[in-house]
Amino acid sequence: MRYFRPTSLADALAIRREHAVTVLAGGTDVYPAAATRRAWGDPSHPDILDISGLAELRGIADEGDHWRIGALATWTDLIRADLPPLLDGLKAAGRAVGGVQIQNRGTLVGNACTASPAGDGIPNLLALDAAFAVSGREVAARDFFTGYRATAVGPHDLVTAIRIPKRPGRGHFEKLGARRYLVISIAMTGLAVETDPGGRIVQARIAVGACAALARRLPALEADLAGLPLAEAPGLVAERHLAGLSPIDDVRASAAYRMAAARTLVADALAHLAGHPVARAA
Repeated sequence: MRYFRPTSLADALAIRREHAVTVLAGGTDVYPAAATRRAWGDPSHPDILDISGLAELRGIADEGDHWRIGALATWTDLIRADLPPLLDGLKAAGRAVGGVQIQNRGTLVGNACTASPAGDGIPNLLALDAAFAVSGREVAARDFFTGYRATAVGPHDLVTAIRIPKRPGRGHFEKLGARRYLVISIAMTGLAVETDPGGRIVQARIAVGACAALARRLPALEADLAGLPLAEAPGLVAERHLAGLSPIDDVRASAAYRMAAARTLVADALAHLAGHPVARAA
């Protein structure tokens, strides 16, 4: 096994082009995946490209019309950053990821690149209309996630940042698991809602995770919410709005339970933004 740890982005991109490597940042997904492979009898040790020495990929920055989240920005960096209410959902997702040790090491970009259906950051990125900087080109979040644990990142690409456009509104995140912390999501939702001075919804962007092979927006619900008073929004959420989801039965929940949970979580998230009391689940 070869272990590369460049100190410049140019060198990292060159290594990525010339070698078949596994990209390592925080390691909170890479190491468990390697342990799982070995447990199933795969002794292989892929070459590693450790990008942790690339200072230019660190931090969260205000870049005029958007926020830039570097590929090495950790969940803790995100939680502590001075960001507008639009990104409150993304911060809440950060606080729901693992424990503090994982939040200190794991990165939002790494979470996205793993592309698990239960990746807590992903619904928020869809709702925020985020975009990924991938080897010099920009890929919208809606095009970045292509299937179960699959993305638009090619074998020679490197994701360097996430860009989130500045918009008015507030964000929120709701997650249901078997317990409160250190748990994989049964269902979750991330949303961003803009209202006018009278409290009517100008635009709502809502995504649900862990209920299909990849997180999905709810365009029918988004359309029906436009112009509606936010206070009335929770009662509008109906089963038909979740028609694009395709949850599965697994050890954590049945498909029917996931679908019902997703509907409740979306309604709860809207209720939270409307200032209504919400009974918290696990």
